Amino acid sequence: MTDKMAVVCNGDTPANIMPTLIFGASGVTLGNEVHIFICPAGARWMLKGELENLGTPKGLPNPVQLFNDILDQGGEIVLCELALENKGIDPKDLRDERILIKKAPPYLMDIDGAGLTFTF
Repeated sequence: MTDKMAVVCNGDTPANIMPTLIFGASGVTLGNEVHIFICPAGARWMLKGELENLGTPKGLPNPVQLFNDILDQGGEIVLCELALENKGIDPKDLRDERILIKKAPPYLMDIDGAGLTFTF
């Protein structure tokens, strides 16, 4: 049985994005239906070059690989629509065209019934 898994990133430090990506990649690897929501505070991580600038933190997996694994294995990464104006983001500057832009209510409808929820 596939469980829905919701992961929210609400910060712009490595301590926010790394567990978001690690839990997300772990979830899809285990066959969960993974839905990641990036709040405006964490939006910079969805821009081209930002995960690369982070590099691979000591003792942790590579964040670019984790990001790609999530999307390649069918996970969903959503950037909050509010981040566009709040952070002055142009969608063409997003690191991957598979990043969805949604408001919170549709995301909440997507994760209805999620058995696992995490916020970082």
